[in-house]
Amino acid sequence: MFGTILGLATLAIALAGGVLSFGFARGFIRRRLRFVDAVYSPLTPWVAGGFALLVAAPLTMLPLISGFTAATMALGAWLGARSGVKALRRGEVT
Repeated sequence: MFGTILGLATLAIALAGGVLSFGFARGFIRRRLRFVDAVYSPLTPWVAGGFALLVAAPLTMLPLISGFTAATMALGAWLGARSGVKALRRGEVT
């Protein structure tokens, strides 16, 4: 029984980490990097995803955070950076 509950908690943490990293990356690019020309490079989402993976990898030593959580956070940051760059190209600046 506790294996299922812990599995669901791990899944919930992974999904929350992915959503939060998406929002952080998108907002950071739209607010802070809007005047930086290098943000339009095709490597920007890859750098954001790699940085998120490097930040989340040491957290896998905690009991409820697994490699899946780190990968989900990296994917969320990658998608958020990509979305933020697209929003800047369209002119959606807040």
